[in-house]
Amino acid sequence: QVQLVESGGGLVQAGGSLRLSCAASGGTFSSYDMGWFRQAPGKEREFVATINRSGGNTYYADSVKGRFTISRDNAKKTVYLQMNGLKPEDTAVYYCAATALGTSIAPGWYDYWGQGTQVTVSS
Repeated sequence: QVQLVESGGGLVQAGGSLRLSCAASGGTFSSYDMGWFRQAPGKEREFVATINRSGGNTYYADSVKGRFTISRDNAKKTVYLQMNGLKPEDTAVYYCAATALGTSIAPGWYDYWGQGTQVTVSS
């Protein structure tokens, strides 16, 4: 069992930056591939970025490519999402998720989820 806790969300103006963190406990963090997803009000949860267990491979949604960077520190059992050039359409609750099955853009592929952290971008 893995427990995930996100932090770092908040209110930021368009063009600003935020760094989200997701701290893991209760499992062998380096055995899990990690993903970030987001969900805006009235919309389905959507894929943002994923990183494999070694950190050597990453993949991004087209909507965030070039602006967001996913990374991980296995020693600290933490995955990060650096968000630059934020836009109002990035406003959502951001979730981190873990899977032992390999990276995927599908939310259903992930076994463990955090509680989410709110990101609000004002125009």
